[in-house]
Amino acid sequence: MRGLALCAAALVLAAGCRRGREAAARAAARGENDVPVAINGESPFQYPSDLYDQGIEGEVHLRLYVDSVGRVVPESTRVASSSGTRGLDSAAVAGAPGLRFAPAHHAGVAVATSFYQPVIFRRRAAPASGVQ
Repeated sequence: MRGLALCAAALVLAAGCRRGREAAARAAARGENDVPVAINGESPFQYPSDLYDQGIEGEVHLRLYVDSVGRVVPESTRVASSSGTRGLDSAAVAGAPGLRFAPAHHAGVAVATSFYQPVIFRRRAAPASGVQ
């Protein structure tokens, strides 16, 4: 169950991570991305197992500051919009330092910047069985 809970912690950027990593690398090499682009292979967020088991879901919006090499500055991370559940908010903040980004660029130069990052905690739907 714990593995499923970890997989269920979704990050909006995670959907685009696989194909986005390559595009981000190309854009960063050309100096074209004006916002940081996520390059994580896996989500660093862990869905709290007790909240997962209770069916509690939510979306947290973090305010992140990413330096000019794409690292999150941990002490700058803030909850900009709460999920309404302290445990989900805490899990989002705790996972933020594990995020990796291709840095933002301005006029072809890598720059530090702050931005808002949604973190979505949703339980995966059970697979449909063929039984009626």
